[in-house]
Amino acid sequence: MSKSSASIPRPLVRTNQWFIFLSVVATWLTGQAWILLLPLSAGLLGMFFNFNPVMRVAALFLKKKPSEYIPEDKDQQQFNQLIAISLLVLGFISYTLNWTGLALAATVMVAAASFIAILGFCVGCFIRFRWQQYRYQKTQNQ
Repeated sequence: MSKSSASIPRPLVRTNQWFIFLSVVATWLTGQAWILLLPLSAGLLGMFFNFNPVMRVAALFLKKKPSEYIPEDKDQQQFNQLIAISLLVLGFISYTLNWTGLALAATVMVAAASFIAILGFCVGCFIRFRWQQYRYQKTQNQ
């Protein structure tokens, strides 16, 4: 018996990616690090309480049933969100400590990954795939 994986409709995932990207760009343009707390808090709520307010609001605007959209794997999206959360935390703390170089590095990575995902290539998916392959090959060599 195969276990069916939960999924998230692609428009909700895309909305979250845009929210992350635009929040980082707004932080760069305004110099206000607190803006990073918006996608960070949404991501943390999604990870720990299965309630991402950005996706919840976006769901109100879906024109079809969620099952009629291209599905995105929930486990993969959780992995991607974990990477985004980590980089947003690093970026926010770095901005707060005036470590501008590290802050920019972290926020550039999360902005680039979210924008590249919007364009169709998932960096987090690639990382997770390579990690799973590494673990599989490691078990094969034992």
